[in-house]
Amino acid sequence: MRKIMVMGAGAQGSTIAKRMQEEAGIDEIVCADYDPRAAQELEKTLSKAKAVRVDANNLADIVKAAEGCELIVNGLPPEFNMRVMDAALEVNACYQDLASGPVENEEFIPAVERQLGRDQQFKDAGLAALTNTGSAPGVANIVTREAVDKFDSVDSIEIHVYDGIWSKRFIPFWWSPDTAFGDMAAEPVVFENGKFKHVPPFNDPEWVDFRGLGKRLMFDHEHEEPVTMGLLADQHLKGVKNVRFRYGGPACELAKSLYDMGLLSKKPVEVDGSQIIPMHLISKLTPPAPKYEQEIKEVIDEGMQLEEGAFLVRVDGQKNGAPLRIDSYVNAPGLQESFAKAGITHESYYTGQGAALFTKMFVNGKVDLKGVFPPEAFGAEARAYYLREAAKLDITVDEIAQRRIY
Repeated sequence: MRKIMVMGAGAQGSTIAKRMQEEAGIDEIVCADYDPRAAQELEKTLSKAKAVRVDANNLADIVKAAEGCELIVNGLPPEFNMRVMDAALEVNACYQDLASGPVENEEFIPAVERQLGRDQQFKDAGLAALTNTGSAPGVANIVTREAVDKFDSVDSIEIHVYDGIWSKRFIPFWWSPDTAFGDMAAEPVVFENGKFKHVPPFNDPEWVDFRGLGKRLMFDHEHEEPVTMGLLADQHLKGVKNVRFRYGGPACELAKSLYDMGLLSKKPVEVDGSQIIPMHLISKLTPPAPKYEQEIKEVIDEGMQLEEGAFLVRVDGQKNGAPLRIDSYVNAPGLQESFAKAGITHESYYTGQGAALFTKMFVNGKVDLKGVFPPEAFGAEARAYYLREAAKLDITVDEIAQRRIY
């Protein structure tokens, strides 16, 4: 691929662009954003970057900017996915996004089904549309499929992400507070006994014993993995019947307290004669994550109170007639190490680098599937390439298999 477009020049999009600057096969990276400032910063610092202002609400605008591109990497919110996919088809480009949901004013499962429903259109065009590429979803899906392939049959998949990054400066989330609180207050989807089920926010609290860390409190959390893995259970995941995504950490527990108080509600309440939406007030008052290098440095220099984390993919099933459990721990740099390596936060490093590795697969001809699919659809050779490249960025996996006795 000689020319690609990255839509959205935020933390993840800029990380992808910087990684693609290093690829010999790339001549031009079109960096597109509605706010040209971030895109122009990339143009100043990357010789292959070209900044373009694009209104993602306007299909013609996207198509014009993407002319001649062989891949469109969509780093925008999921609300834009279908329109950017339309643009990819129109300019005959492959497609990649970082998330397939949730979508505003649409149920989570139908939104994912609608995107996967474009499969035949992309196949007919001889194109690949890869969804859900980041850390979770993304790396998590690759690691899950790696474990699943070692089983004869699979009973359950649990993905646990514990984020214990807490600085002396009050920064509860290292990504958008609006997105974070919205996800926290949403009803998670779980795949249970072969059927999708909506559960209450912060459902089914469980103390999970993480290797080297100890027990940490985890909750069901809204995420793509239970949806795509449930929909594709028979095709790629040995007929798994139960899939959950769980999240935990100080920010999660803070959000639970706010939720329990009604402060994550979108229903207006009257306060001294004024109508106030609690969620909007909380999001407005929550400090945003530091975005630029100097801002991140200032936070780190002020000091950290806690820096720990865990990323565990747990698969239970049967092998040779006996119960088997495989725990896969994904390791990646924390905040301070990520900043030392790349001048970015751990969130940007993990998610942005994870996404960039999928882009690298496109650029280097390692995506051998056509149609619309998430990362768990990749075969063994493609997954092996991805994990080898991830290890070069210090994103590694420790796999622990054990026979289970019931």
